[in-house]
Parts: sequence; structure tokens; C-alpha cells
Amino acid sequence: MIKPNTNHQPSDLSNKLKRFWELSAQKISLIDKTYDDSKGSPVFTVKGNYTTRGWTEWTQGFQYGSAILQYDATGERSFLELGKKKTVEAMAPHLSHTGVHDHGFNNVSTYGNLLRLMHEGKTAFNEWEKNFYEVSLKVSGAVQANRWTVIKDGGFIHSFNGAHSLFVDTIRSVRSLILSHMLGHVLQGEGDQRINMLHRAIQHIKATAKYSVFYGEGRDTYDVWGRTAHESIFNVKDGNFRCPNSQQGYSGFTTWTRGLAWAMCGFAEELEWLDTINEELETFSIKEDLVSLMLKAARATCDFYIDNIPVDGVPYWDTGAPGLDKLGDYLNQPADPFNDHEPVDSSAAAIAAQGLLRLGNYLQQKGDKAANRYLQAGLTTLHTIFDEPYVSTASGHQGLLLHSIYHRPNGWDHVPVGSKIPYGESSMWGDYHAREVALYLQRIINNETYYTFFNIK
Repeated sequence: MIKPNTNHQPSDLSNKLKRFWELSAQKISLIDKTYDDSKGSPVFTVKGNYTTRGWTEWTQGFQYGSAILQYDATGERSFLELGKKKTVEAMAPHLSHTGVHDHGFNNVSTYGNLLRLMHEGKTAFNEWEKNFYEVSLKVSGAVQANRWTVIKDGGFIHSFNGAHSLFVDTIRSVRSLILSHMLGHVLQGEGDQRINMLHRAIQHIKATAKYSVFYGEGRDTYDVWGRTAHESIFNVKDGNFRCPNSQQGYSGFTTWTRGLAWAMCGFAEELEWLDTINEELETFSIKEDLVSLMLKAARATCDFYIDNIPVDGVPYWDTGAPGLDKLGDYLNQPADPFNDHEPVDSSAAAIAAQGLLRLGNYLQQKGDKAANRYLQAGLTTLHTIFDEPYVSTASGHQGLLLHSIYHRPNGWDHVPVGSKIPYGESSMWGDYHAREVALYLQRIINNETYYTFFNIK
């Protein structure tokens, strides 16, 4: 269980953030100079060098988005130019990619960040450049919205596994639909049918809250408050939910902690977005009911994380991993990335920390006394991962955040000689989300514009 120092302030992390961005700059430059792009998108490191892993090209936006975030945090123009150049050169196939659920990762991290920076006045205004980013985001949202499965009580963006499959990860990819709708775009189907992407975004959020998150009530009285399933399976013929499942976790009845973190972060930031819209929702739902559902999912997942993670805020890769019983009273001591039984996943910690901070800030704005619990848990987690042994200081290591795990069931992660588990490596999503939460916190410390994905117009 996370045991936060209740006196933490965001500014306490200022020195760690300064060092973090210095290391981040080194890693981005090292990858740009040494990584062979012809091999595909860099996914995770092996012995400190980024390698690719064929599944889907879901990490390229994180690679170039990292350079954009670096500019946002430091003002170093060379990183902005790198991010813009690579977005133009490499990201177009991701806009029209019909086979994945990852548009909110690849395209919001690049085109979305670039449009946001222009809107915030952090880059020079240019009409044609703005139009380029806007058209890109419009198309991305429409293509993602077309990857749609109808179920009895709505619908969802289905994963690359097929029409039967709802991934909890996709709670962050639904952002592409939100941005496309914000820019005035619609998806057109057969017979020029106009499909409202706000409607689909809300249906997807509802489906994720209902089927990917467990609350210990109703359908899942046997389960506990806030647990998540990586994958939810549906019968596509009649639209009925069938069972929980997992691709990257231990099982459908345990919690893969990166999937949990996606839910924490996704629900919290979409609650923030929901606060900005009013009359549009009257056509599709009652806003009060939607807020209640999303807030319940955000609280539940964040509560589960706090209660089922070691005291320093870094989780093991799955809360039901079979070797955890060999670690003794592991929830009441700091996580150990060098143990002999189960790996930690720092990338889940980086994503979860943002979710905790955003939920805490949201509740604080509402005058909710529970806000501080989430804020302090988020700050505690960041104090851990922005220091050794998690931040990567070795000049030859291309990764920024160490001890990240990709796919334990498939055995894709590098196991060092003499070890029984993977450790010491980085992932492109872990590095990006460490930068994203660092930027989020830095803007709060500096009293800058609050960082949201939807600050584009």
C-alpha cells in the first residue's frame, strides 16, 4: 500500500525535474543519432539499446512526441524542429491506419501536441501549419471511430485482436475522437450517414467504465473495488459481454498494472475534458450521470492502485503474478526491481502517477476532501521514479526510465545474464509518459497553463 509523505508539495520535486530534463535531452539526442529507423519503431531496450518488436507500430508517436515535450519543458528549439520534421516525414501512415486502436497514442502525442503548443502561444502561429495539424487530427479521429463494435448498451473501439475485443488501453485512444469532434469533424459512413464522434467517444468511455473496471457489486460481486481487466470479450453476433481476459497480464482475473494505469489516467483526464462541454451532451446523455460513472471508475482504479502497490508507488507487473508470494510482505516495503521472482513495471508507475495527480486536482477543484490522498500518492510515486534506481543516468543507455516491462507472458523483455527476471531496461511509452507527467507537474510548479490534451482551440 502506498504510504505517502502527507507534506509533499509539487515544488519539492523541482531539483529532480531539472535533472530529469537534462537526462531526457541526452537520451532523445542519442536515439536520434544512433537508432536505425529502417528497422521500425523503437519499442524497448535490450542491453540499453532501443530495439523494435513486431506487433503494431504503436510507439513511433511516443518517440517523436518526446522531442516535442522536451521543447515544451525546456524551450530548446532543436527538439521542436526534430519533432516537427519527424512528424511530417513519418507519421502520415498512422493517420490512416485502420488496423489499430492506437490513434490516441501515436497522433495525439505528435499532431495533437504541436497544435496545442501553437494554441498556447509556445510556438509561432502559422495558418497553414495549424490547418495541417487540424486536418490530421480530424482524419485520425474519424479512422479510429470507424473501428467500431456495436453492443447491446452502446459500442466501443475494438482492439487489433478483432471486433470482439475491448482493451482497457483504448481509454486513452478515445482522445482522438474527442479532438476530431472538437475541430468540427464527423465520420461519414455508407450512404453518407453522418456519425457523431462525440457520441461514439461517450459510448466507448461508458463501455470501458462498465466492462473493464470491477466494483465488487452487481455482475462482479465476487471481485474487488477498482480491479481492471486488460481485455473484455463480447459476442459480436448478439452484443453481449462474455468474459474478462488478458493479453499482457497474468490472467483475466488478475490486474495487469499498466492496464490499470491506463484506466486511471484516461478517466481522470477525460473528466477534466467533460468539465469543458455542456449543451452538446444533451443529445446523447445526461452529463451528471456520465460524470458520476467516470468519477466512480477513476476513484475505483486509483483506490485499487494505492491499496495494492508497494509503499513507494512502483507496482509489480501484475497484482496477481504467481511469484509475488515469494517476496514476503512486499506491499509494506519499497518495490525491488532486482528481486528473483517478479519484475516491477516503472512505466505503469509513470502513467498511474499522472492519473493520481489529475484526479486529485479535479477533486480539489470540486472541494472534495479526498483529493489530497490522490495528490500525495502521485507525488510519492514521482519522488521514487525520478531518482535512482529508476531514472537512467548511464550516458550510453538510450532509455530514460529503467525497469519497464512490455509483455511478460510472451517473454519479450530482456533478462540479464544471471537474473531470473527482466530488469534494467526502458520502453518508449514509459519514457514518453515519464516526460508527460514531468511536464504536467512542472507547469503546476511554474504556474503555467494547465496541461491537457484538449487545449487545442
